[in-house]
Amino acid sequence: MRIAVTGGKGGTGKSTVATALAYELSKQKKVLLVDLDVDCPNDHLIISAKRKKIKDVYQPIPKFNFKKCIKCGKCASVCKQNSIAFAKGKYPAFIPDTCIGCKACINVCPTRAITETKKKIGKVYHGKNYGIELITGELKIGQLASGEMVAETRRISEKFEKEITLLDSSAGIGCPVIASIIGTDYVIAVTEPTPSALSDLKRVLHIVEHFKIPYGLVINKANLSKKFCKKTEKFAKDKKIKILSKIPYQKDFVKSTIAMKPINAYNQEYSKYYKEILKNAQTNKM
Repeated sequence: MRIAVTGGKGGTGKSTVATALAYELSKQKKVLLVDLDVDCPNDHLIISAKRKKIKDVYQPIPKFNFKKCIKCGKCASVCKQNSIAFAKGKYPAFIPDTCIGCKACINVCPTRAITETKKKIGKVYHGKNYGIELITGELKIGQLASGEMVAETRRISEKFEKEITLLDSSAGIGCPVIASIIGTDYVIAVTEPTPSALSDLKRVLHIVEHFKIPYGLVINKANLSKKFCKKTEKFAKDKKIKILSKIPYQKDFVKSTIAMKPINAYNQEYSKYYKEILKNAQTNKM
């Protein structure tokens, strides 16, 4: 069973929910938690897991042989990332940090002056604590290959999959999020009662529905705004979306993060919310 935790807006508490669910599930099942927020992973901090690098991740990039180059500029014309700068009569200038390895320039070069080499884009780590096995993808600073890094982290994580695999996605609706939720069995969408969170939630649910993945909604920090919480509930009711749980904000969430513990390990009273999520998700085609 693969469960993705997403939500669109950053800061809604996706990682808090993902780590708490992993801790709750680990009491009875073998659990793998995969941190796919490769630009800024922090699940290892929340569960206080020591990480060990298990693989460097590389991406193909072009290598130029100017002895064969005829300065035609075709390579620059097909580069959608603008990673190749070209001025008439001069050799192309390559900017490796922005290249995503699509190989279009290699395919279009008429003299085969461009071959393939590779660059390091990140690392994958393994860790364990609280009975939770953890795989973390971490993008190298300055690289623009978040989607590719997520896909490779997921591929590596398959070797470690347990009874339950929880995939903690990044914020947004771009390639990294799509790569996080595709091929999962259920999506838990985490939101908060704010206008921006609801707007972003609608966008990410459009993607989830496109891939026809069953999903449910968690309203985190539900007591932040009673008025907007009701508006979020109305949206869910109108769209017939199952609300898995409404979790109020308490200072213990901050304290547990400082203590580097899942919230329900820091205080068992909070287990009821994550048990409720799992129970409702099971009745909602999980």
